Amino acid sequence: MASKMKRRSRARELALQTLYQVDLTRETERANIDAFLDEQDAEDEPREFARSLVHGTLEHKEEIDATIAEVTQNWAISRMAVIDRNVLRLAAHELLHRDDIPPKVSVNEAIEIGKRFSTTNSGAFINGILDKIMNQHRPAGADEQSEAADEEEGS
Repeated sequence: MASKMKRRSRARELALQTLYQVDLTRETERANIDAFLDEQDAEDEPREFARSLVHGTLEHKEEIDATIAEVTQNWAISRMAVIDRNVLRLAAHELLHRDDIPPKVSVNEAIEIGKRFSTTNSGAFINGILDKIMNQHRPAGADEQSEAADEEEGS
């Protein structure tokens, strides 16, 4: 199980790098995004998980940005640090659109990635925003599904 978690953590890092690249270059062509991911030094499984996260995040980007803007109130998403903004987008996508990932895992991974790749304050900033999203915007019944997934993963 630990190696699966490591692969998923690596996949999230790849997804963040890709979203960062997309954010800076404004490149949204699926084939070019896939080519960028294919160039990365990663095993197939993490790369494919990263690909699903990136495409899902970009597919729902407007909704995700609106959700982040709603819970941050005085923070314009465009003024956030590029890394923080994309960590939040990635984790918000997981919280809002991925029933197969327990919410606690999404939040904890986002905090760790934020600490690793951004500033020392990023972890608390990311945690505060994702906690609000988790409590205010998770689909009804999602927590029961996630708890079942947690129990299944533990056995």
